[in-house]
Parts: sequence; C-alpha cells; structure tokens
Amino acid sequence: MEQFIAYMREINLVTIAVRLVLAVVFGGVIGLERGKQGRAAGMRTHILVCLGAAITALIGFYASSTLGLANDPLRVAAQVISGVGFLGVGTILIKGRFQIVGLTTAAGLWCATAIGIALGAGFYEGAIIGFLLAMATITVIHKLEYKIYKRSSRFGIYAEIKQDKDVRRVLDFMAARFKVSDLQVTPPRSGTAGNVGIEANIINLDFSTSPEEVAKILENEAEVVFALESL
Repeated sequence: MEQFIAYMREINLVTIAVRLVLAVVFGGVIGLERGKQGRAAGMRTHILVCLGAAITALIGFYASSTLGLANDPLRVAAQVISGVGFLGVGTILIKGRFQIVGLTTAAGLWCATAIGIALGAGFYEGAIIGFLLAMATITVIHKLEYKIYKRSSRFGIYAEIKQDKDVRRVLDFMAARFKVSDLQVTPPRSGTAGNVGIEANIINLDFSTSPEEVAKILENEAEVVFALESL
C-alpha cells in the first residue's frame, strides 16, 4: 500500500492521467450541481477550471523534477488562485439591494481551482476530502441554511421628508416602530427642493410585515411626503 501511494505521488504518464481525470470528475460533479440551479458557470466551466488548475500545478512539478529547474513547483499554480477571481466576478450579479446572485458559484469556481491544484500536486487526500466537503456545502448545507433563514428576511424602505428639521423625529419613529438597520439620509428622489430622503433596512422577522404596510405606516406621519420599498 505504501509503495502504491509513493508511486501515485510520482510524476509519470499514469499518475498524470489519474490526476487530470480526477480533476475532470471532481470539477464536473461540482459544476453539475451549479448547472442544475441554472447558474452561468455549469459543468463545463468547472471542469475546465479544475482541469486547468491541475495542469498548471503539474507544469510546476514537471519543470522542477524533470527539467531540473530550481524553483518553487507551486509558484505558477499560486497565481491561478488569484487569477480565477476574474472568472468568478463574471458570475456575480447584483439584482437589487438584497438580491445578489452568483456568490456561491464564484466560490465554487475558486474551490474547484484549489482542488485541481491539489490533484496536480498529488495531494490526493486533500483533494478528495475537499471535494466531498465542497459537495456537502452546496447540497446538504444549502438545504440547512434555507431552513434556518426562511423565516426571516429583510427589505429596504425609502421615505421622503418635507423638511430637514423633521428628519431626526422620523428616524427615531422608524427605529422605535420597526426593527431597522443602516439608517441613512439621502438626496430626495423626487428632486423637490427642501425635501430629504431617508433609507433604511427593515428586518422582517417571520414575514409579519410587508414593504407596502411599512410604507403606509410611514405615509401616515405628517412629516412624510411618500414612502416606498427601496430596491
């Protein structure tokens, strides 16, 4: 067994093939789950990222052992970790104030890169364990996270005030009446001279309050011109 493990850590035709095939399999499985969720980066993208990372790591070890170059074999592979960030950014889309999609996919690409580097370096144990944990994170833990957070949400609210002197009273009213965070004063959206805008995040526990209800409550205040959900 020890001889087999030692052999698999060597750089030869068989071990190169094994590492690259595993990179395709691991990257493909992670990408398959993302593809089922309708994400931009699916199976092929994850395969190419993981495979490319593995090849990059192998190039470093090939240059160090076979060509006899005196350098850090993972020096080139280290640049892949930062470089793949540009690819990950392309999967992130901001749809609204609280609607950001693609973060898990971007993180999956980065994780697939690390798994590929581990395979290219012959670190099979880390690659396999990392792959299993990554799959558990985007499948099992995803469901657990949904159950934990499904009973609470948040939304943004915007209120326009008639005069500067009324801002403090309205801010105090919102803080006392609702569970709010990130209160801030902004320019008026209506463009009316003298008006002042207020934006806040409403913590909506158990979905007991809708944006429309909050807006109606605020509009009943004499100082408020109008209020609406802030996307």
